[in-house]
Amino acid sequence: QVELMESGGGSVQAGESLTLSCVTSQFTGCVGWFRQAPGKGREAVSTLQTGRDATHYLVNGRFTISLDAAKNTVTLHMESLKPEDTGMYYCAARRHRGPSCPEIEDFYDFWGQGTQVTVSS
Repeated sequence: QVELMESGGGSVQAGESLTLSCVTSQFTGCVGWFRQAPGKGREAVSTLQTGRDATHYLVNGRFTISLDAAKNTVTLHMESLKPEDTGMYYCAARRHRGPSCPEIEDFYDFWGQGTQVTVSS
C-alpha cells in the first residue's frame, strides 16, 4: 500500500498561481499528478520516478512538477492559471522498477482523494 496525501487546492482568479503538494509513504516507483475537468475523463499532467530529486517543466510553459525525494513529496506548481485548468487534481503512484513512468491512468494503482482547483475568469 502506498499512502498519498494531497493539499494546496483552492479557488483563484485567472492568471494567478497555485501549488499542489502530495506527500507519499516511502516507496520505489512512479508518482505524478492527474486531473479531471468537470464532465471529462481523467488526464495526466505529469509523472516522475521516485528516489531522486527532479524538476520537470511541462510543455504548456505554465506548470512545473518537482520531487523532493528526502521528503517523499511531489509538488505541482501552476502559474498563469486559466479557467480550463479547473478540475479535481489527483496524486497517483505505483510501485515500479522500470525505466519510465507512463502518463497513463490505468498504470497507477494508488490514488489520493483529490484536491479541487477552481479558476474563475
